[in-house]
Formats: sequence, C-alpha cells, structure tokens
Amino acid sequence: MDTIASLFSFITTPVSWVIVQFHSVYGKIFGPNTGWAWGLSIVSLVILIRICLIPLFVKQIKATRAMQTLQPEMKKIQERYKNDKQRQSEEMMKLYKESGTNPLSSCLPILAQSPFFFALYHVLNGIATGKTIGVINEPLLASARQAHIFGAPLAAKFMDSSDKVAALGATLTDVRVVTAVMIVLMSFSQFYTQRQLMTKNVDTTVKTPFMQQQKMLMYVFPVMFAVFGINFPVGVLVYWLTTNVWTMGQQMYVIHNNPTPGSKAQASYLERLTKHVTHHGKVRRRSEKTIVKAIVAKGRDRNEFERKFINALNKAGLAAQADGTVLKSVAQAEAQTEDGAETTSAATGAAARRQQPKRQSKAQRQSGGPKQAGGTTSSASLEKSDEPAAPEQAPKPGSGTRSKAQSGQRKGGPQRPKSPSKK
Repeated sequence: MDTIASLFSFITTPVSWVIVQFHSVYGKIFGPNTGWAWGLSIVSLVILIRICLIPLFVKQIKATRAMQTLQPEMKKIQERYKNDKQRQSEEMMKLYKESGTNPLSSCLPILAQSPFFFALYHVLNGIATGKTIGVINEPLLASARQAHIFGAPLAAKFMDSSDKVAALGATLTDVRVVTAVMIVLMSFSQFYTQRQLMTKNVDTTVKTPFMQQQKMLMYVFPVMFAVFGINFPVGVLVYWLTTNVWTMGQQMYVIHNNPTPGSKAQASYLERLTKHVTHHGKVRRRSEKTIVKAIVAKGRDRNEFERKFINALNKAGLAAQADGTVLKSVAQAEAQTEDGAETTSAATGAAARRQQPKRQSKAQRQSGGPKQAGGTTSSASLEKSDEPAAPEQAPKPGSGTRSKAQSGQRKGGPQRPKSPSKK
C-alpha cells in the first residue's frame, strides 16, 4: 500500500497544505491538539474536494442519461443475438462507440478522487510513523499524534499492535471499537447508495451490462471497504466515511429531483409533479420545465409513467407544451365556452317558459277572450268583443289558396260569429 501511495506523492504537498490551513482555523476554536481540530480539517478537505468534483458529477449524470437513451437499441440487440453472447457483446461495444457513451462513466468520481485519497493516506501514514511530510513540520506532527477521535489516535489502525497503539497514547480496545464502527458505517453507506440506485433509479425494463455492473458494485465496494478498512488509519476512515455520506446525500437529491426515465423514482416524481401542476395550473421550477419538455419531445416513445403523466394532465384540462410549460387545453376552453352558452340558453328558455301564458280552456275560447288570473275578462278583450266583426271576403273564384280566416279555423272548432248585416 505504501508503494501505491508513493506514486501519488506529487499531490501530497497540496493535500497537506489544505489540511494545515483548515487546522489553523479549527485549532483556534477547539484547540490545536484536539481530535475535533484535526478531524474537522479532514472533513473539510473532503467537502472541498467533492465541491470541485461537481462538474465531473454532472458529466457523469449526463453520461448515465445517454446510456438510458440507448436502452431500446440494447434491447433489440439482446433479442436479436440472445443465443450468441459473444456477438451480443460485440454489438453492444459497437453501439457504445457509435453513440460516444461509456458504461464505466459511473466510476469517474471515484477515479478522480483516488489521488487525493492516496495522498491523504501517505500524509497520515507519515504521522503514524513520526515522519514529516509535505508542509507538516515537527510541531504539527507532534500535535497530530496527540489528536484522538473518540479515544482513537488519528494515525492508529485496526491491525496495529498494542505496543504501537500505546505509543500513540491509546488502548487497543478503543482503537478497534472506533475503527470497527467506522468501517461498518462506511460499508453500509456505500451499500445503501448503490442499492437505492439499483432499486429506484434504474430502468428495470431492459437488462443491460450497465445494470449488471451497478449490481456488482453494490456488493463489491462494501466488501472492499470492509477488507481494506482494517488497514486504514482512523484519519483515512474519517475521509471515506465523509465522502460516502456526501455521495449518499448527493445520490438521494438526484433521484428525488432528476430521476432516470423508466425507473420507480420517475414514477414517484411524476406523481408528485402531476399533483403540483394540476393544483397550481402551471409549472414553476426550471428543472420541472426541462423534464416536461423532454417528455413532450419523446412523442410516441414515452414510457408508461410518462404517458400516465400526459393523460392525467389531459383529464385535468391541461396540455403540456413543447417549451416545458403547461397551459389550459383548447378542448377544455371550448367545453367551458359551450357550457356557458348552454347555461345562458337554458336560463333564457326557462324565463321564456315562465312568461308564456297558460293555455286557455275550451270554455274560455268560446267566451271570446282570455281571462285574467282572477277569473274576470280583461277590459281589452271586452272592448274587442263589442266591436262588430269585419265581414269576411269570399275567396276569388279559381283561387287555390284559402283565406286567413279559413286557414286559421280548426277542424270542428268554434266558428267566428256571423256579421250582423247577414242576420
């Protein structure tokens, strides 16, 4: 291990300088010789490194999304060469080359921080052996050797002898308990990170080498941490535990806000997004607009969860647009207009029916005029009945039309009284 760490000695000085700078700050708060000052210096180093690796992490996410877009093509290759594993692998590698993707892109953050890990190991190993390294001089070396984290020296290891641990001012029991707890937490955090990636953020409809790789890493990495962790100094365990917790939180954030298409995480995300959009009637966040835009652009290639999302919006009278926004659908607007017109027409019809006079009885029609609600004949009707009726004009001979009086008479109905001149 010392040989491997020595290969990264070019970065030892920068790493030791960063640790010393953080130690000078925390030393003023907790004391220069305390485990809090040195432990928090290592934690701050991890946070600084991971912040610098965020662009690489974003690149990893994009590469993973590119791998997801190849899932249909991978499925076709699997079905076509299901009886020829060698040809299947060759076609997969050809597809990766043509699309410019790499199935090992998920390992980029780990590979990028490996030099920092080995440099930190080299620095802590020098502290354990009492050798100055990088910018850590004799006073800083003596301060670091006195620092204890929960009773375990910063440079102590699980496999150290009792004499070596005693020389660092601690007991073998304290060292082994602290290191065992940290190794278990480190392995569990790594396993949980890979497990949530496999169970929530992977498209399970297609079996690909990428999935097999992730499944292998889910079991291999925790075992590696458990095996090699017993030979790591406490300071290195602090480093790896911190970076694993950071990775776990970062992965949870990505799964919650930018899930892989076709995964269970996407189903949960689109359910939350459907409730949010139907409640507010619009998409407010930029990240949500990006996802809606991608779903609209897929068209008929949408997966089951994305189709349910679009159908739920349509049922709510909303339509997803190509720019990621959500507007009220045209059908819904027309339906609302038609509903308003039908409501107005119904109200007008009801008013007309209320104003329409009641149908007269046969006796009322024979009496010669309508009656008011109180049973009395109206004055206008009486005046009209007192006037002599105009004489009817006989139809012209040969005329094929009937007169208005004849056309207005009902068959078997009451006849108009004859003119007084004919009496």
